[in-house]
Amino acid sequence: MSAIRTENLVKKFRGVEALNGLTLDVPDGAVYALVGPNGAGKTTAIKILMNIFGPTRGWAEVLGIESARIAGHDFTSIGYVSENQELPEWMRVGALMDYLRPFYPSWDRALEKELVEQFDLPLERKLGNLSRGMRMKAALASSLAYHPKLIVLDEPFTGLDPLVRDELIQGLLERAEESTIFVSSHDLAEIESFASHVGYLEQGRLRFSEELAHLVEHFREVQVTFDRAARLPEKAPENWMQLNTSAAVVRFIESQFDPERTRAEIQRVFGEVRDVTLSPMTLREIFLAMAKGGRNAA
Repeated sequence: MSAIRTENLVKKFRGVEALNGLTLDVPDGAVYALVGPNGAGKTTAIKILMNIFGPTRGWAEVLGIESARIAGHDFTSIGYVSENQELPEWMRVGALMDYLRPFYPSWDRALEKELVEQFDLPLERKLGNLSRGMRMKAALASSLAYHPKLIVLDEPFTGLDPLVRDELIQGLLERAEESTIFVSSHDLAEIESFASHVGYLEQGRLRFSEELAHLVEHFREVQVTFDRAARLPEKAPENWMQLNTSAAVVRFIESQFDPERTRAEIQRVFGEVRDVTLSPMTLREIFLAMAKGGRNAA
């Protein structure tokens, strides 16, 4: 079963295409990270899923409901927190919880208390007097207290100090067994520490979407060393990215790594070489490679 599905989703704003044929499948129970450069369309996609925007074309489904029909009671199963979430600044933290509680039949007073203590939320302070990090904690606590089936987070870690990020992530991970989590973020080091799946969005197009463990297996930083001055090949395989040379070394990124095939391609393209080094890459390094590749292609 899928918690989120989209098919050929397109969104245009005055001729600018923010999403271009987005087809996405987020498995039930996944911790799915949607990453990509600024302007890639991540927030637009989330706002369509939450029925804040309507799509220009295509179709989206959230928890088995067409996104364009999500309203009212449907949000009792969805926790949504965005980077620019507006909270009533005049209201105290405790009053916010009191106000929201009746709207959610599954609101758990014991869990609310646990989250307030875990996030060290000052119940008597006004939201407008809290730091951004504390406001994000309040927003997240109020979105977790009713055991949502789906938690949607749009850039939740932007501008937060490491301690606050760790506290938010810990709070999320403790809910992961009962919820699907869908998060967009630029904070790749943090994403890599807890995501199970990752999708890369660029210029409104989904470049890849798969389990994180599989993704990192597909990418390698390759260094080929020669006994002579190195030259770049006239035609390299399409899965080789960012080829460059220095003295007797050629370096590139292999985006479809397979031990036997990759070594065979190196042999075919370069002939005899002195040494080949294949180094694993972090999610951040993969992200940067994809972003640079997209920029060069543009």
